[in-house]
Amino acid sequence: MADITAALVKDLRDRTGAGMSDCKKALVAVEGDIEAAIDWLRKKGLASAAKKSGRVAAEGLVGVASVPQKAAMVEVNAETDFVARNDSFQAFVEAAAKIALEVGEDVETIKAAPYPGTGRTVAEELTQLIATVGENMTIRRARVLRVAHGTVATYVHNVLRPGLGKIGVLVALESPSEMDALLVLGRQIGMHVAATRPSALDINAVDPVALERERAVLSDQARASGKPEPIIEKMVEGRIKKFYEEVVLLEQVWVLDGESRVRAVVTKAGATLVGFERFHLGEGIEKEVGDFAAEVAAVSGIPQPA
Repeated sequence: MADITAALVKDLRDRTGAGMSDCKKALVAVEGDIEAAIDWLRKKGLASAAKKSGRVAAEGLVGVASVPQKAAMVEVNAETDFVARNDSFQAFVEAAAKIALEVGEDVETIKAAPYPGTGRTVAEELTQLIATVGENMTIRRARVLRVAHGTVATYVHNVLRPGLGKIGVLVALESPSEMDALLVLGRQIGMHVAATRPSALDINAVDPVALERERAVLSDQARASGKPEPIIEKMVEGRIKKFYEEVVLLEQVWVLDGESRVRAVVTKAGATLVGFERFHLGEGIEKEVGDFAAEVAAVSGIPQPA
């Protein structure tokens, strides 16, 4: 049996985009002949861009699409910001948002949906795009909001072209009010949400775990003052109110005037804010830096020199 080294596996991986374990199998099957290994992978459909899935994709675009009383938002990731400026990638994100508007926010359902004008599914079209562009890409998440009477407004920040950018916001408003005015208010709230990053619509929607953690920290800080327990309780409740004003959308100060509360602005407009969603491109994705040789050894079982 030929000596299948980590360097040989790496070379094959770089040339084909196939996974490390597949590269090892190919090289073993053809006794180390790298050209034959490339053919082996191609015959099995493994030498494709779809095998780049091990690479972190934290760039890309957020896309929105809307119809009366409903809107959708998707995040599609790529490896570099350069790809986000590619016309084909932008067209794919636009199409994915429109498809989410039709089929809903479940990512697997979106992937299985037909991609317009190709005879392929969304997932298959994404694989084609990956093969063309040469970067790992993924549909990370989607959200759809709808209302019975009113509008779901959209707002996009850092716009590359209409409906595509780095931050996207959906705002669902219920109201019998005149639609154009309601849409303007919704977009203003979207701008506010993009800037202030609220985590809950109202106080009842605050994550109880986050609330208890905040309360525990504030209690410890208050007790350090040495004041009596009844005073400490009042101090904590006052600071919890401040916490709500920071994380609850309806309790926040309206960014457009710096004085009103969002709740008051919505009420004055004769509307009810029933939901929102904010996507910030790449939030929560951590890029890992690893030792490639060690990675090869772990996956393929190739011994490494001491």
